[in-house]
Amino acid sequence: MSEVLFYHLQGRTLESVVSDLLEKSLERGWRAVVQTGSAERRDALDSYLWTYREDSFLPHGTPADGEAEAQPVFLTDGPENPNSANVRFLVDRAAVPDLAPYERVVFIFDGNDEQSIGDARLRWREAKAAGHTVTYWKENERGGFTKMA
Repeated sequence: MSEVLFYHLQGRTLESVVSDLLEKSLERGWRAVVQTGSAERRDALDSYLWTYREDSFLPHGTPADGEAEAQPVFLTDGPENPNSANVRFLVDRAAVPDLAPYERVVFIFDGNDEQSIGDARLRWREAKAAGHTVTYWKENERGGFTKMA
């Protein structure tokens, strides 16, 4: 079974949270796939990850880059896992693929959007019913995350 984490955004942008979590994943030696809700969001995240810090970038690729299996981080708007990632990030209410192949699945949702909150609640119930270990992290006033459940 997968460990499924839910990150509830309050003030930080999706891009800043995803980049932080991807950096931590790479530090642990994990491969990651980030699934967005649309190709436009995937492409915007792709641009952001190349430029978000002056002193570094996150090595990643998209379907347009080719050689997906060589990418430590792969951005997609579909269910594929071409880089054999063991961590999957789901953002922007992306369609949920089979969670079983992943050690960790991270749902990141906008706490200022009622549809995103409703979708996260549904995904929580589904993950729990499937026997996955689930945890809920809420953004705190310092911009970090506090484990709530």
